[in-house]
Amino acid sequence: MKARYLTLLVAPLFSTAVLATGYTGPGAQAINSVAAAQEAGDDAHVVLQGHITRKLGDEKYEFKDSTGTITVEIDDEDLPPVAFDDKTQVKLTGEVDKGLIKREIDIDLVEIVQ
Repeated sequence: MKARYLTLLVAPLFSTAVLATGYTGPGAQAINSVAAAQEAGDDAHVVLQGHITRKLGDEKYEFKDSTGTITVEIDDEDLPPVAFDDKTQVKLTGEVDKGLIKREIDIDLVEIVQ
């Protein structure tokens, strides 16, 4: 009986993890460059690799890859636990935030690329 209750408590945790990754199969929009992100629709899933070149303000940073630059918003708790600078290559995962004037990327995950 205890195992049944444990399963009921733990099962939602696994289903939430699966939903958080999103669909990545055929037909999914793959945004992997700043240039493509500049043209993408609101909430499009983005995975970018490049460099955070400078801090613009509270939780706002400039990100650069080989196709251009864009502003990214990274919550302090989503920054990696190790120090990094503008020479450190990073992989950013998030969504396009299409505003009235410009687009930004709302970052959910920052990974240091070795």
